[in-house]
Amino acid sequence: VLRDDFRQPPGDVVVAAGEPAVLECVPPRGHPEPSVSWKKNGVRVSDKDERLTIRGGKLMVARTHKSDAGVYVCVATNVVGERDSEPAELVVF
Repeated sequence: VLRDDFRQPPGDVVVAAGEPAVLECVPPRGHPEPSVSWKKNGVRVSDKDERLTIRGGKLMVARTHKSDAGVYVCVATNVVGERDSEPAELVVF
């Protein structure tokens, strides 16, 4: 089972360059419990970048760069399939 509705979709975030940014997401209820990943401008975000941490649905950027700005989507995945959240914009000024 994987429901359609995100318990908390990500919201837009505005930060100054160099500051941390956190995008929060609580995925829909599902069985098994869905895992969360993120897409930026349609491309899967890799946590191989040491500035990025994905933990419990949150995407944390330690020190934002101008290049982090974009449209982010929270993706909930389990064996049934995957659901994309509404997009949220990260603005870095």
